[in-house]
Amino acid sequence: MTGSPLRVVVAKPGLDGHDRGAKVVARALRDAGMEVVYTGLHQTPEQIVEAAIQEDADLVGLSVLSGAHMTLFAKVMELLKERDAEDIVVFGGGIIPEADIPELEKIGVAKVFTPGATTTEIVAWVRGAVRPDEDA
Repeated sequence: MTGSPLRVVVAKPGLDGHDRGAKVVARALRDAGMEVVYTGLHQTPEQIVEAAIQEDADLVGLSVLSGAHMTLFAKVMELLKERDAEDIVVFGGGIIPEADIPELEKIGVAKVFTPGATTTEIVAWVRGAVRPDEDA
């Protein structure tokens, strides 16, 4: 990989208290050479966007298991737009029904990983989403 490492903010928006998956993804991205900031549990969309901007993140990964993904993802996308930070790529994962994925993509979420996605798949996608010309 050339240049500086990718910077990824991994966040758990809302009241969902289950963060094992987010921690597994954060560790896989870190082990793949990326700089990862894990925001912890119970973050508001405002806190997540602020962290992404302060950390000069290339990507934000959202993990939602609570069923509030439509509201939380939409708010993050709206705040990134308001802060002129739409260049930050947003991806997500968790318990998200397949029927909701096209709507999330419509609002600008670049990728949604559902249960069963491997860390290898996620790492490869993250690399390709920001720097498609580099070797995975």
